[in-house]
Amino acid sequence: MKIKREDIRNIAIIAHVDHGKTTLVDELLKQSGVFRENQEVEERVMDSNDIERERGITILSKNTAVYYKNTKINIIDTPGHADFGGEVERVLKMVNGVILVVDAFEGPMPQTKFVLKKALELKLPVIVCINKIDRPEARPDDVIDETLELFMDLDASDEQLDCPFVYASAKAGYAILELDDSPQNMTPLFETILEYIPAPEGDPDAPTQVLISTIDYNEYVGRIGVGKVDNGTLCVNQEAIVVNHHEPDKQRKVKISKLYEFDGLNKVEVKEAGVGSIVAISGISDIAIGDTICSSDAPNPIPFQKISEPTISMQFKVNDSPFAGQEGKFVTSRHLRDRLFRELNTDVSLRVEDTDDMDSFKVSGRGELHLSVLVENMRREGYEFAVSKAEVLYKHDENGKLLEPMELVYIDVPDEFTGVVIDKLSQRKGELQNMGMSNGAYTRLEFSIPSRGLIGYRGDFLTDTKGNGIMNTSFDGYAPYKGDIQYRKNGSLIAFETGEALTYGLFSAQERGTLFIGPGERVYSGMVVGQNAKTDDIELNVCKAKHLTNTRASGSDEALRLSPPRILSLEEALDFIDTDELLEVTPKSLRIRKKILDARLRKRENNKK
Repeated sequence: MKIKREDIRNIAIIAHVDHGKTTLVDELLKQSGVFRENQEVEERVMDSNDIERERGITILSKNTAVYYKNTKINIIDTPGHADFGGEVERVLKMVNGVILVVDAFEGPMPQTKFVLKKALELKLPVIVCINKIDRPEARPDDVIDETLELFMDLDASDEQLDCPFVYASAKAGYAILELDDSPQNMTPLFETILEYIPAPEGDPDAPTQVLISTIDYNEYVGRIGVGKVDNGTLCVNQEAIVVNHHEPDKQRKVKISKLYEFDGLNKVEVKEAGVGSIVAISGISDIAIGDTICSSDAPNPIPFQKISEPTISMQFKVNDSPFAGQEGKFVTSRHLRDRLFRELNTDVSLRVEDTDDMDSFKVSGRGELHLSVLVENMRREGYEFAVSKAEVLYKHDENGKLLEPMELVYIDVPDEFTGVVIDKLSQRKGELQNMGMSNGAYTRLEFSIPSRGLIGYRGDFLTDTKGNGIMNTSFDGYAPYKGDIQYRKNGSLIAFETGEALTYGLFSAQERGTLFIGPGERVYSGMVVGQNAKTDDIELNVCKAKHLTNTRASGSDEALRLSPPRILSLEEALDFIDTDELLEVTPKSLRIRKKILDARLRKRENNKK
């Protein structure tokens, strides 16, 4: 018979990117006594990966646990970015309720809508936490109305609409139940969790069932499956069987060699775990998300939604430029292949396929950010390789008609920039669906646009809105192909010979457009050194030195003035490259180059087209 584990609560913290989820978890950890009084704690302690810290985004969901009044609260911090939405969907299977964090100024944003919709579909109770109420421009009353409107838009039930609201400043470390309460600490939020989030239920005497919802990976023990014990108990050395709802043929006998529970930021080894516990299991080599670990005599898989399909792909190739192998530690196709397939251990939304070319691999993911994070991680680990422009993955319907992935784009921009944004997105086959007022002097635009129309647009968007615009996207299924899009209006400036760029050569080159390199940088024939102001590609000799003559004209020896080069970040370079170009990625450099380096062969190829 089913019992409730009153000493446990399992919750997920969900929100739009940058609304303060991770900071809130930090405070719950601090105030529940996980850290010693005098222990120094970094900010956003849950974001463990370097890229997560630098960009201030959460990429992988994280598990932690705190104790309050003899109750163990398992907390899962989830990503807020659309590209990592697959992580959020799976995590919600482990919990009995969610805390929805909403910024007291920005209000509900597109990603709030996506994660809340998933929680409501699973009939999970929601606690709404209006965060950052100490911001000078906070407007908590309006944000409550907007949040309730969002609940109604998503067809929430009456019980879900009757959810508790908590006001907080995660940064200042307090939560209050009424706006005029005097702030002290996080106790009101802890109390609301105990009161409102139901305790996990299950039958301790039934056969074991544990659904694996996320995968962790560790160099020493390999894959670690994380999931919740739904029924029965799980013990070390227990014989079990692994089954999967979507793969009826999968049945594998395993032995549970190590079992962990979460305590604060650590995993603690335990001998057995009961109903409602969130556990980590190591020692099962190819455990996957969606697998259920069952008792050997009752292999019943738990149903599980399929992981969302990738919509965008890139070619990862062995670097074959003239400078290949000079800056990276791992440069061969074997290194590249092993590393890409190793990524599949933890990232389930990624797909890696071999191609006809031994030195090239097709890598598909959920969006440009998803793939650029992988490129940046590999670069930091010492890999050297080249990537092609991102392309979308098409499908065909039953009548053979071509379908392409679509996105909904939500843009908030100051009024003076609406014209240029609408113009640019219309050229990229975007259709304006809605236009209204956002906060203050901002206009909210909603577009439906093919995913490929957004490739390479973010850079333009920041330039066009002078950095004042906010753009958010969410996947919107497949629709019939919308026609051809011209990505780039400007051609490339291409180096004509291999050598070192000199001031004299660069000075004459800068009249043609914007340079990406400065004097003293090494270049090779076929490397892109800048952007042409016109539409066609031009070859230039940037290694040209000034000829010395014995005649001197007055003023000819004045110093040549170079404009500072435009240094591209990884995202900007991936946005910039065209379909006939590659981005060469090494631990030290990013170089854009033509796929065909030889000028004559390149010309012949273009004439064929």
